[in-house]
Amino acid sequence: WRWVARRRSVGPPAKMAAVGWLRCLALLHFAASLCSALYFHIGETEKKCFIEEIPDETMVIGNYKTLMYDKQSEQYLPSPPGLGMFVEVKDPDEKVILSRQYAAEGRFTFTSHIPGEHQICLHSNSTKLSLFASGVLRVHLDIQVGEHANDYAEIAAKDKLSELQLRVRQLIEQVEQIQKEQNYQRYREERFRGTSESTNQRVLWWSIVQTLILILTGIWQMRHLKSFFEAKKLV
Repeated sequence: WRWVARRRSVGPPAKMAAVGWLRCLALLHFAASLCSALYFHIGETEKKCFIEEIPDETMVIGNYKTLMYDKQSEQYLPSPPGLGMFVEVKDPDEKVILSRQYAAEGRFTFTSHIPGEHQICLHSNSTKLSLFASGVLRVHLDIQVGEHANDYAEIAAKDKLSELQLRVRQLIEQVEQIQKEQNYQRYREERFRGTSESTNQRVLWWSIVQTLILILTGIWQMRHLKSFFEAKKLV
């Protein structure tokens, strides 16, 4: 969320209104942060992929849960034994950094080594042919990136940290994550600038080529007309 305001003198009623707006924005931001999880439906042999923009050297944790639709009860029930999920993750260079089979419910973890768009694909390990695989799966997925993937309660219990020490550690990791995000945005800006400059250069050369073609075509037409008139003895 971005809050943009002009600097001006504010009286008491306006101050109360501004405070109210800020509270509403804070509540909306808090609600949006809680809605990071999602669920989707796929066929028993179908594959679903997601694109996640991730900075370099960033840990990503994905928690998932698979349910299968039961036609008799007309609701989604826990998956039968033996049915699991296969997770595959590719980096921006199409290099596989994670390829593993998991249970019907669990978590997967990987660390990015280069910044950019990472492809996360999931599909079940069903061996049925697509003609006979009529099951429908509901997959609940929650992807946490960076310091949001850390379980600070577990870290505090493991390292025996006080509340103040834990808070300081959270702030340090948040600052590191912000720095990684800034570096990634700089990287994207450099790539965009390079693409823009390359496009502008190509447009310039294409304009020059078009101009040369028009000039050469005009010269050829003039020579052709001159030879035509000379052949007809009109000149």
